[in-house]
Amino acid sequence: MNLTSKAFEAGEMIPIKYTCQGENVSPPLEWTKVPKEAKSLALICDDPDASSSFGPFSHWVVYDIPADRSQLEEGIERDGRLPDGGLQGRNDFGNIGYGGPCPPRGETHRYYWRLFALDEPCELGPGATRQQVLDWAINHTIEQSELVAQFG
Repeated sequence: MNLTSKAFEAGEMIPIKYTCQGENVSPPLEWTKVPKEAKSLALICDDPDASSSFGPFSHWVVYDIPADRSQLEEGIERDGRLPDGGLQGRNDFGNIGYGGPCPPRGETHRYYWRLFALDEPCELGPGATRQQVLDWAINHTIEQSELVAQFG
């Protein structure tokens, strides 16, 4: 699979618009080459550079995305259910939906968007955490792709 964004290239700086210093809206994401056997997709955005006792800081958790879908448009509403299929989980800010990069002043962090092709839809309702989705996906992932960018 190939995961990209029209807003930034892999390794580049994330535009302020998609961060806590800007409009804090989710960036547009696109993917190609989803395996034919995939029944659903999941997307997790997290920051491994954030200091946390429970692992990377999650910024976005989306799952049960229909496997025939090829993108998430910019500015997804912060609602548990996406209008054309899919569910959003709770980020580590404590909110449903996207929470943009917001590293401490003077620090640059890396942000990983990981897309998982799954052999069946998740058995989780809206509001699941990053860890709950990863725990479920570990036995259901067919293939995964990632896009890494930075902000600071």
